[in-house]
Amino acid sequence: MVAITVLAVLASLAAPSFTSLIERWRARDAAEALVSTVYLARAEAMRRGGGIVVKKTSNTSDCALAGTKQSWGCGWVVFHDLNNDKNPDANEVIRTYSGAARTNVMHNSGGEYFTVDRNGVIGSLNAKGFNITPVSGGISSPAARGVCVSSGGASKSLRIHRASKSPPPETYEHRQHSSQPERHHAH
Repeated sequence: MVAITVLAVLASLAAPSFTSLIERWRARDAAEALVSTVYLARAEAMRRGGGIVVKKTSNTSDCALAGTKQSWGCGWVVFHDLNNDKNPDANEVIRTYSGAARTNVMHNSGGEYFTVDRNGVIGSLNAKGFNITPVSGGISSPAARGVCVSSGGASKSLRIHRASKSPPPETYEHRQHSSQPERHHAH
């Protein structure tokens, strides 16, 4: 009986750290899915001569996170808009992404879709991006991420919240993933 009590206490102490880990994983997964979506949409637009639309999925019985035009929490669909109506028909769908559980995905410009032309240029996005946050923590959560997308299609996923003594995430990630060596100048 004592062993079970000790195990229960240890489990209750470990639960908050697992929750934080899961929230970070979900936010990062959604951010990476958005970056992948941009790459896929640009490649398909260049291959098919344009007409690609990425549109948020509406609320479903399984997800109620898409209550506003800017909320993409229930997922999104990539489709070749053959009839130019900005709505996916069954024969137009290229890929569907489901939303990450208990994760808000907010389009900063407030749009419910963006388009990609034959040159891979993204329209209807205003070069802004998305904020991805846990449902429970909001933008101040350490798990919060942002995805920045330029009209030219360059996209990047960044941590939004960081400790004051750590380097900015874009500098740190760039240093870690840069293929070019740092250059030092002699004075």
